[in-house]
Amino acid sequence: MRYALEAFVVVSLLVPSPAAAAAGGPTATVRSGGTGLNLRAGPSTADAHVGRIAEGSRVAVVCQVYGQFIAGTQRRTPGWDRLSNGRYISDAYVRWSPRRPWVHWCGPKGAALPTVRTGTGPVNVRRGPSTRFGRVGGLAEGTVLHVECQVWGELVSGKMRRTAAWNKLPGSRFVADSNVDWRGNPPTLPWCGQMAPTVPPANAGQFVTRTAGPARAGFRQYKVPASVTIAQAILESGWGGSWLTRRDHSYFGIKCFGSPGGIAVGCRTYATTECDGKKCYRTTASFRAYRNATGSFADHGRFLTVNPRYKKAFAYSRDPNRFAIEIHKAGYATSPTYAQSLINLMKKYNLYKYDK
Repeated sequence: MRYALEAFVVVSLLVPSPAAAAAGGPTATVRSGGTGLNLRAGPSTADAHVGRIAEGSRVAVVCQVYGQFIAGTQRRTPGWDRLSNGRYISDAYVRWSPRRPWVHWCGPKGAALPTVRTGTGPVNVRRGPSTRFGRVGGLAEGTVLHVECQVWGELVSGKMRRTAAWNKLPGSRFVADSNVDWRGNPPTLPWCGQMAPTVPPANAGQFVTRTAGPARAGFRQYKVPASVTIAQAILESGWGGSWLTRRDHSYFGIKCFGSPGGIAVGCRTYATTECDGKKCYRTTASFRAYRNATGSFADHGRFLTVNPRYKKAFAYSRDPNRFAIEIHKAGYATSPTYAQSLINLMKKYNLYKYDK
């Protein structure tokens, strides 16, 4: 799989607010090396092109999002800047002068301001995402935090919520998210060390090429037929287009049930469809999030192996159609046509050739 350009650990993007710019603070200027820069409806080149901004233009940046990795004229980064007009540009093409100040992540309503809210006084700051790590200080009630990314750690019940997510602050310091108030404007934070969100493959051939290698590796390690693995990835990721796949590198929609397990880096809630008998309905569920696609494929094989209910399927590791039927019968998916959908995909795209 080709993920070299995505292998970028989360960094802090430092950008100014419009108020700071108005007060004579740092400025942001487009430097594309050409005639200008495309404006996007979202933080990737797969999002709609919604205009263009001229070379040398000053821009008012409101907040940052974690998006497609871009190698630009100024830097290589997954950071995208949301402008005051609601459009997005890659920070890879933005020159800051004299330097970049701190900026918060974007929530649905603009810049999210994570605030300490314990109800009892200061919050403890730790060396790691657990109360087992040493205390390195405290932050007063009402302090607005500079959050770089999140880590899945010890489950903590706090003033705001009960969660195992911890916020990483500059200097490798951690605060339990259970005591952080996002003021009704929670951003979609990256997990620390997580690779940048992906762009969907251009066609079916590219998707199969992207997934064939790890699917074959899954057969060697876990004896899950590669053809079944690829078909499942197609069906469950929407050919790599779902947000669960693009943002959290999950190709199989494995749910958390309270824990991300030993391979995933965290849990995130997404809208999904469940079926009960012949009736299907929309709902939400917590899904495992991964550092990269390799983790997702490894967890898929491990998941089928360690769950006893799928044991019968492994008697048919050389018979992919029967393997698909058996994991469906064992409850892998609630859709009544799941096994047949996998078989149809394997036949249509001749995925059986990857079982050789």
